[in-house]
Amino acid sequence: MSPKLKVDNKFISIASFAEKDYICLTDMVRGEEGNDHIRNWMRNRNTIEFLGIWEQLNNPSFKGVEFDTFKNQAGLNSFNLTPKKWVEATGAIGILSKSGRYGGTYAHKDIAFEFGAWISPMFKLLLIKEFQRLKEIESNQYNLEWNVKRVLSKVNYQIQTEAIKDHIIPQSKKNIDLRWLEYAEEADLLNLALFKCTAKQWKEANPNLALHGKNMRDFASINELAVLSNLESLNSEFIKSGIDKKIRYQNLNRIAEQQLEVLNKINIIKSIKKENNTTYLREDNNLNNQD
Repeated sequence: MSPKLKVDNKFISIASFAEKDYICLTDMVRGEEGNDHIRNWMRNRNTIEFLGIWEQLNNPSFKGVEFDTFKNQAGLNSFNLTPKKWVEATGAIGILSKSGRYGGTYAHKDIAFEFGAWISPMFKLLLIKEFQRLKEIESNQYNLEWNVKRVLSKVNYQIQTEAIKDHIIPQSKKNIDLRWLEYAEEADLLNLALFKCTAKQWKEANPNLALHGKNMRDFASINELAVLSNLESLNSEFIKSGIDKKIRYQNLNRIAEQQLEVLNKINIIKSIKKENNTTYLREDNNLNNQD
């Protein structure tokens, strides 16, 4: 079931298309003039100009010649425009129709807010407020899951350290006062397998963040933390089995890439890197962008 907004005692559906939020215009006028209200709105010259500008900014395949035809006809008594006609003629992506149980005319949130203003200024403000409230709830849900995954990765790290203590430390050739490096090297083995850099490299690329006690795992995505937790458990078993470090790295790197690919396809939002408690950054291979 698609999420819904409640505005002025109306339940308004939201759907995701091409990873963008689209709001149901049909629900916004359900019980009133319905589709006639939408068509009347689309006949307005200001509406046509707004839709055309939006498409020009967001749609490289938008057909400008057909748009100019509609703009020139807008305002005439004989002019009539439906969402279907608009999309078929111009290749527009801002408005679309959805069939099925939760079907209707949907519009990108930018356009839906503009339609809300056509209904009334108050309706538009209530719609924006309710939409923002829903996004805040979703953000909090992702933050909660991020925190859970972060705790789980820390728990599994302890499992890995036990394996290091029992199976690597007794055979370590390092001086006794340097054997703590074994733990750091194993942590970096996972860092390289998953994040493609060591803790030192990350700190050098992000000195301001490192100065405040942050590390690359504090900015990982939900999916990365899920994979990290899996890698820690796997590495502890590899260590117990006496597998060579080079072979362990090759296997961990392969598994990390496979699992991330699967998880990122399932939910693109969870592949976005965390910036702070309320904000996320899209994943970027350039470490300097994390600073």
